[in-house]
Amino acid sequence: MSSLPLPVVLITNAVPDEVLAPLKGLARVVLGPADGNLMPRAEVLRLAPELVGIVNQAELRVDSELLERAPKLKVVANISIGVNNLDLALMQRHGVLATNVPHAFVESTADFTLGVLLAVARRLPEADRYVRAGGWRSFQPGVWDGALLDGKTLGLVGYGAIGQAVAQRARGFGLRILFHQRTPANHPDYVSLERLLGEADFVSLHLPLNRDSERLINVARLAQMKRGAFLINASRGRVVDETALVAALESGHLAGAALDVFENEPEVHPALLTMRNVVLTPHIGGGTRESRHRARLHCVNDVARVLAGKRPLNPLNAPVALLHDGKPLGPILPNENITA
Repeated sequence: MSSLPLPVVLITNAVPDEVLAPLKGLARVVLGPADGNLMPRAEVLRLAPELVGIVNQAELRVDSELLERAPKLKVVANISIGVNNLDLALMQRHGVLATNVPHAFVESTADFTLGVLLAVARRLPEADRYVRAGGWRSFQPGVWDGALLDGKTLGLVGYGAIGQAVAQRARGFGLRILFHQRTPANHPDYVSLERLLGEADFVSLHLPLNRDSERLINVARLAQMKRGAFLINASRGRVVDETALVAALESGHLAGAALDVFENEPEVHPALLTMRNVVLTPHIGGGTRESRHRARLHCVNDVARVLAGKRPLNPLNAPVALLHDGKPLGPILPNENITA
């Protein structure tokens, strides 16, 4: 007598074989492209009727279109801190668990933030291009001077795990720290957003994308920033109004910016591409080999736990999910780790 076929789990890009170990014997895994790209949405929708689990890089919108085509779906695991691609309430109504990875990318994103802060403050990409182009002919004292970090103020908008890790590193460079978050804090470094923008020499964004944060940094907020300040965004692209940012840079109100995320990724506002005082990177803030491996393994473990009848490590919603053997998983407490 033949055994029942294993349920199908989709991982939207290729991952190393060792990451798949928790699903051995529990599921048949379908992987996305091996060239570093992600599986197109049309292909995900084609596979959707057979899927019980999805592991994705937070690029896949989990909405009514997908959920209605995936009646067997039990869990979607985001290899990401952010969850703005997930309709959590709708997933709950469909009995689909959502999970994310709240900790794996914290240290790598904090490292990256200090890296691009230094890069834009000290004009490192611009100087690198100058040397490579053969422009350097002699020592030019003063021509390439940038901004000193010691004694300056770093304003952190969002003070969750990443914001706190950035602050820890920044103090080592002699930066004074101010922070603002959605919930007022009884802390000497906590200030209003208006005060932070007015005092900070560097403003770094570390908050999730939601109704309150979308285009939070707009024309009015950019005008509140200290003249000559720098803006760093390694959170979500739509937190910043790019057109307003371009205007603030072109006018000289801001001295520079470093952007890892964009309003309409992978499209970038064309004016930003021409600006020498802007550092642009392709959404790589959390991307180290170590962090990516931990995050993938975390998500695969979450899917494996659900298929085995256990609670995932980091649930974001609270459906009563039915497992492949028909037994209820039971209610799950909502996740409260995502804070601005």
